[in-house]
Amino acid sequence: MKIICIGRNYVNHIEELQNERPVEPVIFMKPDSAVLLKQHPFVIPEFSKDIHHEIELIVKISKVGKHIDTKFAHKYYDEISVGIDFTARDIQDQLKLKGLPWEKAKSFDGSAVIGEFLFKKQFNSLENITFELTNNNRTVQKGNASLMLWKIDELISFVSQYFTLKIGDIIFTGTPEGVAVVKPEDVLEGFLEGNKLFSVKIK
Repeated sequence: MKIICIGRNYVNHIEELQNERPVEPVIFMKPDSAVLLKQHPFVIPEFSKDIHHEIELIVKISKVGKHIDTKFAHKYYDEISVGIDFTARDIQDQLKLKGLPWEKAKSFDGSAVIGEFLFKKQFNSLENITFELTNNNRTVQKGNASLMLWKIDELISFVSQYFTLKIGDIIFTGTPEGVAVVKPEDVLEGFLEGNKLFSVKIK
């Protein structure tokens, strides 16, 4: 199982981090060791003093595919959820200044929270679906798939030009604005159309 992540897919998030708007999806990867185990807390790593939460819509690939046409991409996933791409922002900023890859900032152990999956057929439209993150019961991030620069099916098609998608692969589709530092004793909860799909305590 591989985790394929999309960066800079919401205009307001691009602006809040003062990044350049991309002309095509920005891709980075997380290893399977990045997955935070169920019921485990997220322990802030010693190497960073600026870990940010980034909630995202995620999809689970259900069929092997390569060079997938956008109009057929919906056939390659049945389930969706929300997750967190934890980011060591201080390290990422250093790497970006040097033009280096982001893996140390994005792919460390426990940096990927994966919520419980729901069947996509229970939602009217995946292009107009709302998700949010709360921190200690206060909404800190809220997004809607309609605001994506590239929609889910477009992302699947684009990614499949470079990587063979396999059953169980996860695609993180990008985060909306509102990213912020996490602190010990925070409790982060992720919701998709009002359904709570994960709860993570920060230590």
